[in-house]
Amino acid sequence: MSGYFPVISVDGWLANAAQCPSPNANQRPLGQEINLLVIHNISLPPGEFGTGFVADLFCNQLDPSLHPYFATIADLQVSAHLFIDRLGNVTQFVAFTERAWHAGASVFNNIENCNDYSIGIEMEGCDNIAYTNEQYIALAEVIRQILVAYPKITPERIVGHSDIAPKRKTDPGSAFDWARLHSLLTGE
Repeated sequence: MSGYFPVISVDGWLANAAQCPSPNANQRPLGQEINLLVIHNISLPPGEFGTGFVADLFCNQLDPSLHPYFATIADLQVSAHLFIDRLGNVTQFVAFTERAWHAGASVFNNIENCNDYSIGIEMEGCDNIAYTNEQYIALAEVIRQILVAYPKITPERIVGHSDIAPKRKTDPGSAFDWARLHSLLTGE
């Protein structure tokens, strides 16, 4: 991934990322500043990678007949701003300026509805399977650009889904190496 330096446009789209607009988004509350970044994980079917089904889910095109698990989630209307696959490829589903539907019932620093003020990044993975080097490199490069474009997001405001919905969610899980991400972001 060397040489991959994303840039964020004024309308919230990341250059050098594939674009696959999701219908599962809407406007943020008027005047709402973006000040939180939430890291998630997802794989469809669970534990399987490289299937393309995440894009189908985020675009409301998941065929419930293709896997028993899909029948339980096919009617969900969810999205994230970005998805980073196991090879480090980045796909953007929702402009950063819009509200993606990634956090669900959530709270950070006693402020509810994290979707209103956050950016959601889905890593292709599972709680207990190590993420790839390519994913960490891509994630760090994307986050560096997000921090420039949205300075209210500070390193302390980069959290996991489990941090904002601890009774419901466990992602990005024990396999996510927060120290490694910090090192990539700071060079320490």
